[in-house]
Amino acid sequence: QVHLVESGGRLVQAGGSLRLSCAASVRIFDNYVGGWFRQAPGQEREFVASIIWGTRSPTYGDSVKGRFTISRDNGENTMYLQMTNLEPEDTAGYTCANRRGVSGVGYDYWGQGTQVTVSP
Repeated sequence: QVHLVESGGRLVQAGGSLRLSCAASVRIFDNYVGGWFRQAPGQEREFVASIIWGTRSPTYGDSVKGRFTISRDNGENTMYLQMTNLEPEDTAGYTCANRRGVSGVGYDYWGQGTQVTVSP
C-alpha cells in the first residue's frame, strides 16, 4: 500500500505564493505518475498538475498554467506544488495522487488533502 500525506496548505493573500508537499510512504519509481488535484466546496474535483517521476515531464491544467510548478525531490519520495500569483479562485482542498505506470487514465492512491485559502 502507498500512503500519501500532503502538507503546506494555509491562508495566504491574493498575489502571494505557497508551496505544497506530498510525501509518499514508499519509493516512487520512474514509471509512476504523481498528480495534484483540488476541490472547492460544492464543486467537482479539478486536475491541477501531474509529473512523470523518472523524466520529470509535467502537465498542467489550463487554470494554473504559468502560475503553478510541479516538481519532485532529488532522490526522495516527495512531490511539490509551487503556487504563485494565487487568486481567490485557487481556494480549495489540494490532494496529491499517484498512478502506477505512465499509461492509464485514473490514479491508484490518494492523500487526504491540505487546505489552501486565498484571501482577496
